Amino acid sequence: MNTSKINTFKITDRVKLADCSTYEDFGASDKDLKKRLREIREELGDFQDTLYAHGKYSVLVCLQGMDTAGKDSLIREVFKDFNVRGVVVHSFKVPTELERKHDYLWRHYIALPARGKFGVFNRTHYENVLVTRVHPEYILGEQLPNVNSVDDVNEDFWDKRFDQINDFERHIAENGTIIFKFFLNLSKEEQRQRLLRRLALQRKNWKFSPGDLEERKLWKEYQFCYEDALNRTSKPHAPWYVIPADNKKAARLSVATILLKELKKYKDITEPELEAKIKANLEAYKNQLQNEE
Repeated sequence: MNTSKINTFKITDRVKLADCSTYEDFGASDKDLKKRLREIREELGDFQDTLYAHGKYSVLVCLQGMDTAGKDSLIREVFKDFNVRGVVVHSFKVPTELERKHDYLWRHYIALPARGKFGVFNRTHYENVLVTRVHPEYILGEQLPNVNSVDDVNEDFWDKRFDQINDFERHIAENGTIIFKFFLNLSKEEQRQRLLRRLALQRKNWKFSPGDLEERKLWKEYQFCYEDALNRTSKPHAPWYVIPADNKKAARLSVATILLKELKKYKDITEPELEAKIKANLEAYKNQLQNEE
């Protein structure tokens, strides 16, 4: 299996989504893809234990993508071997009444992972420059000063919001949060097929909403907003990765591989040394336990 192509998924220059692949299988069978994922996620689970013991970093994994892109199943499969206390998943839906009484980043700040833990944002703070940009009327519900009509939600408004998001990520990165941002790049045809499967399979009917079809009509608008967001906010401290998402198994492997490879670069994340006094008496402690009646 040749997964070297994963190295090209990171955005380091301006990107056009139309030029990015939506399908990848790395020349491997589904069985081989699943086997390799199992190996990597075990290593990730071990790394999380070390991250917790080290206690100076946290890891934030941001997942974005169109409806049916596979975010939920990716989370389930990639983090399956983690200690359940070591990873916290937040799915951001329509803001609650309480959340609307705060600035749009507040609910994301309070959901950030503690040191030693992984946090996964299933949909993220980027919804505030994606769905709200496609539907600018939603901004009026935020009750912002100097925003009295949709006409006030202009390009200057979005420029400021992108600056705020970049500042937010820079701040948390400088304070020990390692940030990964993954855009699951799904083709329109694959989304159509997945929506049809939701309708065909009774156990998946609950996932379907007529609103999915209305949003699908705005595919081009969403692609423009995603592309603009990716280009404006992929930074060395908070990079974006465009993951081909038509093949779910390969997408999961891609995300897991990137996480493990990049996290291994942090050579300072190691298990702490025992205190010298305890270390010097390990044999005595062992003998004490072995000699218990």
